[in-house]
Amino acid sequence: MGPQDFRKMIAAWLDGSLDQEGRKLLSKLLMQSEFQEELDKIMQEQQLKGYAMQEGFEDAYQRMRSTLQTRVGNRTSYFRRYWWSAAAALVLLIAGTWYFAGETKKEGTAHAEQSTIAVIQPGQEGATLTLADGTKVLLDTLGNGIFANQNGAALYLQNGQLEYKNTGEENEKETFNTLATPKGRQFRIMLPDGTVAWLNAASSIRYPTRFAKNIRRVDITGEVYFEAAPATEQGRRVPFLVNADNRFEVEVLGTHFNVNAYEDEPLLNTTLLEGKVAVTGTRTKQKVLLEPGQQASLQKKPAAKELSVRKAATGKVMAWKNGVFDFEDARLDEVMRQLKRWYDIDVKYEAGVPDIEFVGKMTRDIPLNGLLIALEKSNVHFRLEGRTLVVTP
Repeated sequence: MGPQDFRKMIAAWLDGSLDQEGRKLLSKLLMQSEFQEELDKIMQEQQLKGYAMQEGFEDAYQRMRSTLQTRVGNRTSYFRRYWWSAAAALVLLIAGTWYFAGETKKEGTAHAEQSTIAVIQPGQEGATLTLADGTKVLLDTLGNGIFANQNGAALYLQNGQLEYKNTGEENEKETFNTLATPKGRQFRIMLPDGTVAWLNAASSIRYPTRFAKNIRRVDITGEVYFEAAPATEQGRRVPFLVNADNRFEVEVLGTHFNVNAYEDEPLLNTTLLEGKVAVTGTRTKQKVLLEPGQQASLQKKPAAKELSVRKAATGKVMAWKNGVFDFEDARLDEVMRQLKRWYDIDVKYEAGVPDIEFVGKMTRDIPLNGLLIALEKSNVHFRLEGRTLVVTP
């Protein structure tokens, strides 16, 4: 197929006249570098300007460009830049099937195979709130407005953020709520003191519906970013404490910080963006004071006795909150742990974890299938069985 025929096919898809067989063929063509380049030319020439401006098409096109390189063992392999366009992703979605066509040969080349794979969508906003009496509320299903009252606080949902508003009612009984995000969800909450917390996928935060006057304490699992609000009582600062998986405690001294306490991660990390925090090991009672840009880590297996402090790659740490996968210097198992949580999948390795290291970034708003195409270009071989990604030699 020549460039002009390809352009006609793109135009037919855009005006809705491309039949099912044509969409399948187009999805195959878009897996080939020469047609990806031709699509780039079409967009750059603005020959489809009228379509590109619809529903943020052009913006999506630009955001979905990605560059991936891999280092395999001690050998560094640089792959040409692949621009993953919104057009390619949308065509594949409309066709209803994703075709992974590649040639895989022995000694590092791919085996020729086609597979039809269901589209797995990226994560989105959503969480489950457990009230003091055990009632569970699925926040994904609610609109804006007040939906419950807890111990003198009105629970209010506003544009994807859960807020607690003081109603002025006094109640001496301390009650707790728990906000939890499953895999494939993230959420934001404003706590009763005004502190804002962002929960990554597969995370939770337990907190009182009204903080005590002398201390503010929350318990978390998974990964949570905080922007802590200052609070005083009779001229004294009220401490804000974060208990991370009962392994270390973070004392906030007025700050922005991120805590990663996922069970399947080898390190527990606290990263400071602004202000100051004091991190204390729950078992060793060792205490370290962080400055902005620093990270305190505790190794889990084998269990380390002391916290270590180092300069943090803050951009990489905060990528999840900013809607990005940052795979800079990430090994394959680290990449897969992120994909498991965001796309709600399982990952299995047929022959151990391949020795592959990545460089690059991708947006988190694309279907898993689009991201996997990029991984294939980076010498990662796999098959998708339902919601289980099997990494093959």
